[in-house]
Amino acid sequence: MKQAPLITLLLLAGCTVGPDYQRPDAPTGAGFKEAADAPPGWKLGTPGDGIPKGAWWSIYHDPVLDGLETQVALSNQNIKSFEAQYRSAEAIVDEARSQEYPTVGVSAGVTRSRGGTGSTGTGTGGGGARTQYTAEGTASWDLDLWGRIRRQVESDKASAAVSAADLANATLSAQETLATDYFQLRGQDALTRLLADTVKADQEALRITQNQYDAGTAAPSDVATAQTQLASAQAQLIAAGVTRQQFEHAIAVLTGVPPSALTLPPGALATDVPVAPPGLPSALLERRPDIAAAERTMAEENALIGVAVAAYYPDISLSADYGFEGNPIGKLFRAANRIWSLGASASETLFDGGERSAAIRQAQATYDSSVATYRQTVLTAFQQVEDELSDLRILQQQAGAETEAVRAGQHALDIALNEYRAGTVDYTTVVTAQTALLGNQQAALTVQQNRLVASATLVAALGGGWTSEDLAAR
Repeated sequence: MKQAPLITLLLLAGCTVGPDYQRPDAPTGAGFKEAADAPPGWKLGTPGDGIPKGAWWSIYHDPVLDGLETQVALSNQNIKSFEAQYRSAEAIVDEARSQEYPTVGVSAGVTRSRGGTGSTGTGTGGGGARTQYTAEGTASWDLDLWGRIRRQVESDKASAAVSAADLANATLSAQETLATDYFQLRGQDALTRLLADTVKADQEALRITQNQYDAGTAAPSDVATAQTQLASAQAQLIAAGVTRQQFEHAIAVLTGVPPSALTLPPGALATDVPVAPPGLPSALLERRPDIAAAERTMAEENALIGVAVAAYYPDISLSADYGFEGNPIGKLFRAANRIWSLGASASETLFDGGERSAAIRQAQATYDSSVATYRQTVLTAFQQVEDELSDLRILQQQAGAETEAVRAGQHALDIALNEYRAGTVDYTTVVTAQTALLGNQQAALTVQQNRLVASATLVAALGGGWTSEDLAAR
């Protein structure tokens, strides 16, 4: 029977008040509409094995892009900030967990004191001055019978998981931004080559027109029109260089270097546009770090409800002191000088004017808000995937139409030039055909660039190869 109080205490120590966390349902469908209703010729899953783990950008087979992307996680300052926040969250977990253990301390002291004014002695007895030495060890332990500390640790661990997911999401976002900037830079490279070819063609057209004018077979207005067309193409070529530099500067900052330290030689715009397979909507819940962050936030807030509920129960703690007190110091550690004490204390608030009940309601409301945020995050993720799938499908159709428009425009320009050389049409017909062809060529480049951007955005919307297992591994 003497062990009954100890057994009861141990049983109470396993009690944790407040609701245990269960992940709420999220609004998911059976499949993605764009994937289910794909028209003939629309291909999903070009990467073959799905999204590569980690280095998802490798599906584009571009060594320059590969090298830039590897620098993002290492040097991007925004990512470094999120990484520091994660380390801070881990430290908070360790700090909270330390409260589950007893606190042990040690102290030593010396006191010199004197008795009343009538005392004349100088020794350790009577009313004279005396010296007292102490050496003492202390221990205290909050028993956490109701799980307040354990719920706080649970909340802080979930908060650290949120920081880890935020770090993964920031990394993925920076990688996506770099990929889209890179494809737009390559789009400007392609546009620069197109406009350079256009300038050469316009220079040749001006030469022909000038020769015909010198021969008396062309009007002065034809020469002026050809000069205007050439100057316009040259101006567009210069403007393309301005835009390209802006993308190069943005890429430099994303990789953590000053814009002056990065120079990317011109390169080709990729022709292959991989379309990552979206999988099932339910799988998206495990593949998006922002969804994982929202889900862990719910767990964090749920645990804080338990912390608030625990305030209704008594706070019980144990304390112990053991040491020695006496003089002289050489004989301090003797059995006769030993001092010790054991104690237990309990405190309970009897009236607080509704403070604790209000704290519980506030914690519950915060949890409910996190549930709504989680569900909205899931819906937004589904929207982003559907958006990119539809963009890729429609842009592929547009690319086919633009290819045909470029082919027809080139044919029309060839006819117009032949007729102009034969003297059957004026130069306005040539200019009209040139303008139409250049417009179609620029539109075709824009469509190809947008397809690559949509491809990278889709991969990011699908989590970039990240899964919640990465979070658990931390």
